[in-house]
Amino acid sequence: MLINQPAALVSQVYGLETPPLVEYQGHLLEPETAGQLKKMQHKAEQDGISIQICSAYRSFAKQLAIWNAKAEGQRTLLDKNSQSINHHGLSQDELIDTILLWSALPGISRHHWGTDIDLFDANQINQSQLRLVAQEYAPGGPCHAMYLWLQHHGKEFGFYFPYQAGLSAVSPEPWHLSYYPKAKDYLDAFELETLRQILTGQQMALKTAVLNRLPSLVKAFAYRIAPWPAI
Repeated sequence: MLINQPAALVSQVYGLETPPLVEYQGHLLEPETAGQLKKMQHKAEQDGISIQICSAYRSFAKQLAIWNAKAEGQRTLLDKNSQSINHHGLSQDELIDTILLWSALPGISRHHWGTDIDLFDANQINQSQLRLVAQEYAPGGPCHAMYLWLQHHGKEFGFYFPYQAGLSAVSPEPWHLSYYPKAKDYLDAFELETLRQILTGQQMALKTAVLNRLPSLVKAFAYRIAPWPAI
């Protein structure tokens, strides 16, 4: 048994098994999150914005596959400006830091909870064209109007941006929205030592280096997020 954690909660917090979710528009979401997203989409449609999901629930296994592929040079690494870089020549710690710019450590990803979603404006860009980079959400980008709309209206439905410049160790993600009422519960249940036990038993690239830094990584990438916006 993992430290202080019932099995069902472990499956939800760390993404080890599929938690109770509902299918919504081809994605899996926490039920309350799906209901509030539907209401928010309806309101946005009235303003000419088509909010669509490009990523929602992601299992531990999926996040581990992403991590290993990036660590082993099988998947593109991006720097803080979303430019591709070569993983050769990077030390283990440099490689960990580079991966964490845009990809969560398995077990830490908020996508494990079904409360966090990556969004785009389907009225302005097709998902097949979407690169999910900051330029697409900046002034002049196809999703900029949606980003501004979500900044103004997201809180009405319980959503906000957890990864903001200067307020999070994760690079700013103007496409990543979190349903705060449920995500907060999952984060409150997160435990460092439980994650350590989980990762110790995995076939994970850079595992020893990650475990050596795990307390600081958890502090920075699990707990350091933008606060729920004040009224």
